[in-house]
Amino acid sequence: MGKPLVYEILEKPATSCVIGICSAIWFYIQKKNIGYAHVGLSYETAIQGHYWRIITSAFSHISVIHLVFNMSALWSLGVVETLDHMGLGFQFYLQYTLVLVLFSGFLVLGSYHILINRFKLEYFRRVTAVGYSCVVFGWMTILSVKHPSSKFNLFGFLSLPISFAPFESLIFTSIIVPQASFLGHLSGIVVGYSIAWGLIHGMNNYWAVSILGWTALVFVLSLKKSGTFELDFLEIESVTDPSVRFLAAGNGRTLRMSALTPGGSEMV
Repeated sequence: MGKPLVYEILEKPATSCVIGICSAIWFYIQKKNIGYAHVGLSYETAIQGHYWRIITSAFSHISVIHLVFNMSALWSLGVVETLDHMGLGFQFYLQYTLVLVLFSGFLVLGSYHILINRFKLEYFRRVTAVGYSCVVFGWMTILSVKHPSSKFNLFGFLSLPISFAPFESLIFTSIIVPQASFLGHLSGIVVGYSIAWGLIHGMNNYWAVSILGWTALVFVLSLKKSGTFELDFLEIESVTDPSVRFLAAGNGRTLRMSALTPGGSEMV
C-alpha cells in the first residue's frame, strides 16, 4: 500500500500549494466565465504592456482536462522536494519554479517575436496561451538530468522512464491535443535543461525574494497601466512626477474586460 495522502502532502508542501492555487483559479475562472483572452499570454498583449499576463497565464486553466493533466503530472514531479541529498529539495523547488515561470514566458514571447518579425508569420501575433505546462515540462527535464532513474507517473497508471519523458510527452501532447502549445512546452524543456546543466544557476533565498518582489511590483503596475482592472488604491503619477502613492481604497476592484481582437488559443 502507498503512503496516506496526508503524508504525501506534507512531503510535497510546495507542490501541494501550487496545485491548490491552480485549482482555485480554475474554479474562479469557471464561476466568472473568464476566457483565454482575459488571462492568457499573447505577443500582441505583451507589446501593449500587459506584462502581468506572464503570471496569470501560467496559473490559469480554462479546461478541466487541461488542469487535471497538468496537476497530475506536477504531483508526480513533486518528488523533487524530497531530494535534498541530491542538491534539490524544497528551497530549490521554490526558487527554480519562479525561474521556470518567468524565463519560459520570456522565451515564448521571444519565439513569437522571431516568428512574426523574421518569418512574417502573423498568426502568432494573437495566439493566446494559458496553463502550467511550461513549468511541468521544465521540472520533468530537470528531473530527467538530475535523477534519471526515477519514473514519471501520470494519472496514477501511466509510468514512463523520466529520462525520456520530456520529449515523449512533447510528442504525445502535440498529437493527442492539437491545441497544446508546442512552443510553450519546448520553452519549458529548454529552460529546464539550462537549469539542470548549470547554465542558469546561483539562485538563493535572497535572489528569489528579490526577483519575487520586482515581479510583484511589475505585475501590479502593468495591471494598473493596462486598465484591465481598476485598482482604486493605486494611482500612478504623470511622467514628470514618477513617484507612486497609495490612496485609501475606494469601493474595491472592478473587473473591466478589454475588447481584444479574436485570435487563436493554446494550452501550455
